[in-house]
Amino acid sequence: MLAISCDPLASKAAWGKALGGISYPLVADYWPHGAVAKMYGVFNEERGRSDRALFIVDTKGIIRWIKKFEPAATPDNAELIAELKKIQ
Repeated sequence: MLAISCDPLASKAAWGKALGGISYPLVADYWPHGAVAKMYGVFNEERGRSDRALFIVDTKGIIRWIKKFEPAATPDNAELIAELKKIQ
């Protein structure tokens, strides 16, 4: 598991610290701005940042599940776990 956003590393570090620490890598898609988000089809040109999304990628690198969220929405962990179980 990792988190990717278009924010610079310093912003990501501050965010993780504000949450009391994050147990997974926080990755910056800062430069070239949004390149990873664009490859995954979740870069929002109008907002200049990635949309909030979750991806499940299998051990072969194949995307098995994608779900986009509104900025303030909280993902449903039960739904995510159910999707993970489908690809085991």
